[in-house]
Amino acid sequence: MEHMTLEQLRIFLAVAEHLHFTRAAEALYITQPAVSAAIQSLEAWYGVKLFHRIGRHIEITDAGLLLQTEAKDIIDRIKLMERGLRELNDFQRGELKLGTSLTIGNYWLPAKISRFQELYPNITIKCTLANTEEICDGTAAGLFDLGLIEADVKPSLQKDLAQEEIGSDRLLIVVGKAHPWYERPKITVDDLSKTAWVMRESGSGTQQVFEQALLSWGVNPTELEIMLVLSSGEMVKAALESSARAAAISELMVQKEFLLGTLRLVKVMDSDRRKSLEITRPFLKLQHNKRFQTRIAKVFGEILRQ
Repeated sequence: MEHMTLEQLRIFLAVAEHLHFTRAAEALYITQPAVSAAIQSLEAWYGVKLFHRIGRHIEITDAGLLLQTEAKDIIDRIKLMERGLRELNDFQRGELKLGTSLTIGNYWLPAKISRFQELYPNITIKCTLANTEEICDGTAAGLFDLGLIEADVKPSLQKDLAQEEIGSDRLLIVVGKAHPWYERPKITVDDLSKTAWVMRESGSGTQQVFEQALLSWGVNPTELEIMLVLSSGEMVKAALESSARAAAISELMVQKEFLLGTLRLVKVMDSDRRKSLEITRPFLKLQHNKRFQTRIAKVFGEILRQ
């Protein structure tokens, strides 16, 4: 063997993932002897053991762990290169991987995706919805070409992720008909601690921005009576419609409910009732500083800015 081949790397990674030669062969649709031969060839050429054979089981060695880390990076780079080459055919084929927080993905992004697909119908878009923290982590790990969030990037990832504001949103204090605030057009900031609340989960951009706003208003979030913690805005709306609780919700999410009268906006004033307090937040586009940026991602970014 003169040098390591990509096929050997793919076989090695399959064995490292399954820790089983036969299952690796099945995953790759090749024979088990071909898998064994590829591993043995690598071990013989470099004079190291990549796996310990223990009875009918195998365990990866330190040398194997090193190769696994580097091999994953090599294969990922090759995939990006292949995507880049395919894009040189005037967008006749290709793929865009998006990661987006729930509010953006459900209410703001669909129109942007529709516009892109009108222009480039042969491009496949794979969109993953999760909370802001998960989207940041996934973008940093290379799972997404672009990440879209509505809160801050945690400090540990700020050096890796470039941020660009591509839109904005307001958070509104909202109640249902069963709440006494439903008949009150305005409350003061001091009233916020006098009701029960429905909150989003930790890691949610909505929750992060709401807590920051409370602190800026002089309200300690820990002093609020939190009755429910839910993982989506839709669940929060349903909880408000059937209870005497309040919540902070994206303006994009509650337009239909306002028209139907099932939910109502409550304006928050400062303690002197002289100034209305509002919560605004940017929508941010994230991309990794050091990873290859495809032409498709760049063109989609232009549509996001429109």
